[in-house]
Amino acid sequence: MRWTLSLSRQDWSLHRKGPVDQARHNEKVKEAIKNNLPSIISEEAIITSDGDKIVKVPIRSLDLPHFRYDFGRNRHIGQGEGNSQAGDKVGQAGPGQGKQAGNMPGVDYYEAEITVDEIADLIFEDLGLPNLQQKTAETIEAESFRFNEIAKKGIMSNLDKRRTILENIKRNALAGRPRFDRVKEDDLRFKIWVPDVRRETNAVVIAMRDVSGSMGEFEKYISRSFYFWMVKFLRTKYNNVQIVFITHHTEAKEVDEETFFKLGESGGTKVSSAYQLALDIIKERFDPNSWNIYPFHFSDGDNWGDVDNRRCVELVNRLLEVSNVFGYGEIREGGVRSSSTLMNAFQAIKNECFIPVIITDKKDVHPALRKFFTPQVMPSSGQTGEGATTSSAAALRVGGI
Repeated sequence: MRWTLSLSRQDWSLHRKGPVDQARHNEKVKEAIKNNLPSIISEEAIITSDGDKIVKVPIRSLDLPHFRYDFGRNRHIGQGEGNSQAGDKVGQAGPGQGKQAGNMPGVDYYEAEITVDEIADLIFEDLGLPNLQQKTAETIEAESFRFNEIAKKGIMSNLDKRRTILENIKRNALAGRPRFDRVKEDDLRFKIWVPDVRRETNAVVIAMRDVSGSMGEFEKYISRSFYFWMVKFLRTKYNNVQIVFITHHTEAKEVDEETFFKLGESGGTKVSSAYQLALDIIKERFDPNSWNIYPFHFSDGDNWGDVDNRRCVELVNRLLEVSNVFGYGEIREGGVRSSSTLMNAFQAIKNECFIPVIITDKKDVHPALRKFFTPQVMPSSGQTGEGATTSSAAALRVGGI
């Protein structure tokens, strides 16, 4: 029997092979980057860049499947010698060789380049402000405009020809001559543009950062890394979110963004000073009836005595009464899981809107972002009772979530 293969010139699928392969390649690159996000976003070079940093991500090379024959042998059937077992590993260096040089081919990798903005799109695609509620709306005029109104007067460049013709035919039809003929001024119709106005609910994020002397290089880096991505997230996805920056040691003060990220560490620690300042700012500038309020605080958990810890619990409960959520991040270098005195004090808070996380590694920054900014609807502030979980149950190490 003879088989013949014929290709039709009308078969356009071959012309799309290049774009199809390219789309598949791009999806594989995107998938590889997503799998490496915890490691990528913790790169110090990104945090210290101006936002235009190019990041290189190792991607496994993709080969199209094909048969390979060993022409030095006569048998080309793939069942092997017959002594293989289920679960055997194929292509290893060989038993007993350990880290010695092997004779099997490796896997080819190449580096894909991606910008910080492209990484941000992947990180933020399913994130949002949690428990966001409709408050007093503020009108924002978008940059785009829409032609969605019609008028009898206007400039000729905005003439709507279709409606003008219809008006002419309609007028002639009423006169007993249903046709397009002799356009008059009353027939003219013009498109009128209007600004694309969008209303957004107000929101403010209060970023608090511990700058006391107990904050070492690791703690300092983690807090800056988290807030770097938080600020980029808020400015990427929201047009009407304000950010208040607060630093504290034994005293707290409101600072600008540059000072917030560059201020050095010194002095003792009195966490309650930051919470009290946050409450004062909310009272003066952000009415809870008009604003969604999100306080976030990062610290190493070291605080000045049990007296101030109890004061912190009192102030956090007051902040929860006026806030959508309160996020507390505790940084512990080297995987130390023992609770700090401040975290132990926070176990008395019985409110699902209080979200604590523990960060022990750079890779925990990404899970912390996801834990804080999952766009979920939570119980109203101050809710307790059935269905409310304790803060200790929520204070899991974010790297294991």
